[in-house]
Amino acid sequence: MNRNKKPELLLPAGGPDTLEAALRYGADAVYMGGEFFSLRAKARNFSPEEMENSIIRAHSQGVKVYVTANILAHNADLKEAAEYFAELGKMKETPDAVLIADPGMFDICLENWPEAVIHISTQANNTNYATCNFWYRQGARRIVVGRELSLREIAQIRENIPDDMEIEAFVHGAMCISYSGRCLLSAYMTGRDSNRGACTHPCRWKYHVTEETRPGEYMPVEESERGTFVFSSKDLCMIDHLPDMINAGIDSLKVEGRMKNPLYVASVARSYRCAIDDYFESPEKYEGRRDWYLDQISMTTFRPYGTGFFYGNPGSEGQIYDGTSYESKAVYLGTLETAGGDTVTFLQKNKFSVGDEIEIMKPDGSNLKAVAVKMYDPDGNETDSCPHASVMVRADLKILEGDLHPEAGDILRRCNEK
Repeated sequence: MNRNKKPELLLPAGGPDTLEAALRYGADAVYMGGEFFSLRAKARNFSPEEMENSIIRAHSQGVKVYVTANILAHNADLKEAAEYFAELGKMKETPDAVLIADPGMFDICLENWPEAVIHISTQANNTNYATCNFWYRQGARRIVVGRELSLREIAQIRENIPDDMEIEAFVHGAMCISYSGRCLLSAYMTGRDSNRGACTHPCRWKYHVTEETRPGEYMPVEESERGTFVFSSKDLCMIDHLPDMINAGIDSLKVEGRMKNPLYVASVARSYRCAIDDYFESPEKYEGRRDWYLDQISMTTFRPYGTGFFYGNPGSEGQIYDGTSYESKAVYLGTLETAGGDTVTFLQKNKFSVGDEIEIMKPDGSNLKAVAVKMYDPDGNETDSCPHASVMVRADLKILEGDLHPEAGDILRRCNEK
């Protein structure tokens, strides 16, 4: 394992819009789901045609694409799974790898697409080097380690597996309360199975206590005036600890979030891209910009941050006890469809008005401060604001700060007051 090699930055692509954000803002690779067999059934996901076109587009920019097929399959899934893997293998440009958790799905994939490169999903409970070596002998060449491992344990795995067996680990995003994400709460309480992509996130709900002989009597356990949230984990954020992850021998840094919007993907991608590149240019440069990374990565919606299990069991420090709501330091306004000079068009996502100060995110880390001096609705009529979501808006901007100009693909955001 070459510890001087840059780790891959792996971003989520929940749909075509977030794929574009990942490509523009610094991903080395993306992971996406098809219409079936993915653990994010509620994400936008990709039709076969969309997936094929997305793979071609990503490859044209030197970005790899991994397809998730990591459900825990039932008998009824197997015939369709065989057809799905065969279809992936016949694409004009095939995915660079498939993520799988189920041994049966592993065999079916190779039977129907023998050339497939398989990565073993964290859902397979990859928590020791013996498990990694087992999967290596089956033909897998990457393991996604369980989120309940410490960096010390990951380093031990690295020392006890073949050099060409890669390690992927989550570096950022929502944490699951359950061991390696294998949760039964959602299926038990709502009939929607987390292990088949339909989680209702009951870990984020508010709970009371009942006593066996007094059914129907709900006794609150008040940890705060907002109630008790006994299963709700903090979000993971390791941007302040990248050297430790690199030194542990991790090959791919994975960001959670296939249900997130383009602002989240762009903010996280750009922040980690800058942090990784800065560290490999100069550790001192990385140290000097830590506050900037954390500030920029927080310009979206997020829960309070923690470091998960990387430094041992976090205990009570890993939990959120006073609610489940997100913090929000910026609002996603849209992604620029066209830009000519300082006149732009975009599909508007949240309201803003003429005179509001906004920011335009550039891939290099800079932000253009701007104000809309005029706006026009889809019929070309001048308007003071764009109050309705998913309306194509044209705006004349005045750049207040920054030397660059808007370009197609740039993200528009409005920063909330601090």
